[in-house]
Amino acid sequence: MSIVLIIIHVIVCVALIMIVLLQTGKGADMGAAFGGGSSQTLFGSSGASTFLSKATTVAAIVFMITSLTLAYLSGGKVTKSVVSDTPAPIEQPAQTDNAAAGNGAATK
Repeated sequence: MSIVLIIIHVIVCVALIMIVLLQTGKGADMGAAFGGGSSQTLFGSSGASTFLSKATTVAAIVFMITSLTLAYLSGGKVTKSVVSDTPAPIEQPAQTDNAAAGNGAATK
């Protein structure tokens, strides 16, 4: 189930990127620089903006649904923790022989 969902998610991601890159910016008539007039477009004179905006909306909705579904499915998995339930014993610092060191310094 999750493998199919991941495959759909990746396909929608690539489609969403391509759809956004196909859209023209507002006021940027870069398509006219390459000889593309409104009569020579693939989607018609005004069809490109509405078709691409609807395709972007559909792809974004599918992307969000697959993202939320994948997050929900991965949240229910129980994994083994690195930290165990029982606490590790706290090590005590090594005790030094201060008395012997003090006596040796005092005898000199």
